[in-house]
Amino acid sequence: MSRRRYVARGVPGGYRIWGDRGRRQWSDLYELCPDDPVAELNAQADHARITALMKRYRAQKR
Repeated sequence: MSRRRYVARGVPGGYRIWGDRGRRQWSDLYELCPDDPVAELNAQADHARITALMKRYRAQKR
């Protein structure tokens, strides 16, 4: 089983998506854990679907 390239990590105030190979943050701050965008990034990486998921998660509030 290969390592995942992108992971969601908790930071003060929410979550960020981190590039595990580059060891740096990859996205904006999300209040809810971005499970769907992380799964899509690690799987097929369809640009249109990733963009739609990120917009949806950015708009969600607790």
